[in-house]
Amino acid sequence: MSTPSAITGRTLSAAATVEPRNTTLESSAELVGRILLASLFLLSGLSKLGAYGATAAYMSSAGVPGALLPAVIAVELLGSLAVIVGWKTRVAAALLAGFSLLAAFLFHNNFADQIQMIMFLKNVSIAGGFLLVVANGAGAVSLDRRSQLA
Repeated sequence: MSTPSAITGRTLSAAATVEPRNTTLESSAELVGRILLASLFLLSGLSKLGAYGATAAYMSSAGVPGALLPAVIAVELLGSLAVIVGWKTRVAAALLAGFSLLAAFLFHNNFADQIQMIMFLKNVSIAGGFLLVVANGAGAVSLDRRSQLA
């Protein structure tokens, strides 16, 4: 019968031995994860600037006033940049999580259409990713961490 101590060669005590953390891998994964998660919103905000009229018309067709488009663009661009660089990350991630859920319920609520259901679930999943960032923070490679060390 093999026990954890027999497998790892370490002895277990009342204060169990904790595996050393790979901080380089952890820091890199946090940074790349933030970039991947937020890049969707950065690109979406930029595309809305390029197709401002069409986006405002689409919003209006869904019952959302096109006058809100500047706020939408600001949330997407500024929120994504904040998450990417790790500045006020928990606040920005919470804002983008709420934005994702709101967009899911306003624009992807036709579950009879499989594409819309997938888009809805995509937005919910993205919100879940942002909530993980809210819970864990930006990580070591971030402006938030630099301000904590200063």
